[in-house]
Amino acid sequence: MSLKERIQQMAAQYYPDVQAIRHHIHSHPELSFQEHETSAYVAARLDEYGITNRRTAAGTGIVALIEGRNPGKRCIALRADMDALPIQEENTTNYRSQHDGVMHACGHDVHTSCLLGAARILQATRDEWEGTVKLIFQPGEEKHPGGASLMIADGAMENPKPEAIFALHVYPHLPTGTLGFRAGQYMASADEVYITIEGKGGHAALPHQTIDPIAISALVITGLQQVISRRSNPLIPSVLTFGRIAGGFATNVIPGKVEILGTFRAMDEKWRYEAHKLIKEYTEQTCAAWGATAIVEIPVGYPMLFNDPALTAKAVQWANDYAGQEQVHELDMRMAAEDFSFYTLHMPGCFFRIGTNKDDKEFLAPVHNPHFDINEPSMEVGVGMMAWCAVNALNG
Repeated sequence: MSLKERIQQMAAQYYPDVQAIRHHIHSHPELSFQEHETSAYVAARLDEYGITNRRTAAGTGIVALIEGRNPGKRCIALRADMDALPIQEENTTNYRSQHDGVMHACGHDVHTSCLLGAARILQATRDEWEGTVKLIFQPGEEKHPGGASLMIADGAMENPKPEAIFALHVYPHLPTGTLGFRAGQYMASADEVYITIEGKGGHAALPHQTIDPIAISALVITGLQQVISRRSNPLIPSVLTFGRIAGGFATNVIPGKVEILGTFRAMDEKWRYEAHKLIKEYTEQTCAAWGATAIVEIPVGYPMLFNDPALTAKAVQWANDYAGQEQVHELDMRMAAEDFSFYTLHMPGCFFRIGTNKDDKEFLAPVHNPHFDINEPSMEVGVGMMAWCAVNALNG
């Protein structure tokens, strides 16, 4: 039996255990940088598989090593994120979230389960490949500054340093059994935008005696949309979205302050920082023209995610071999962001997708939705493909 066939066989054999792991993690979600129970659970599963060469990183993260033959020859990394979102789950499954207001609505429970399944396979086959596999169980992907940046700062990618890194992500837009790849630019940078407009409050019937921050906020929001669309190269995607406006108390009161929260995404690093400057200048100047003061903060977030073309081309070949060419798809660019991009600043990376819907008819709810769920047999493909990428990258 070939190594590929062994991996496929074990992925099928371990699927019920991977499913049970996913149910446990899904039922006990934890927010970013609070993944204490999840981390302990992952460590216990690694102990069961005999993977004891590990340490913690970035608080709740875990770095573990699986050594094959000639472990110093080379190293590659496999990464999974572990945190959940502040969303109230509306599914009624027997594994629904037991924590009010917290839900695995982005599939990180799936990613962690798949990496545990792949680790079990790699541990069982370590006499059949050379080198070392570094397992990265990462906290805080959903929250600035991103758990990936903290894992790197904590030395997770050193001793040994991987030559490449792989990660998978659920994808409800493709059916179970399929895999998606995109070389080069794939996902956008993501920066948070915080604007505070300070005016002068007063009676709603006497606006001339006030500096109305609500009216000014309307000018700022609509004007910034024009700034971004008119000043950017239309061939370079970018988007500015405001998700929260807070200010005011009653119908007849003009408040003294309004707070606006948003996000800016871009597919070009030069334009990214030019846009930061334009957002700040336009907001400050517009507020000043109406007698208000603006405080604009744009903390730098995740960089653009770039899949190494050569590594991705190899991964596509491995996917064609593992799942069949008809099951492998090219992905479109997305304006969503991923802190996996931090790893790709230090080494070649390949971030790919596993299809999770059922026959394009079920499990179609998007990520970050209270009804998000997956067709769980998709994890069998995810487990096998992660292990297959690792052994090919090491043996190639």
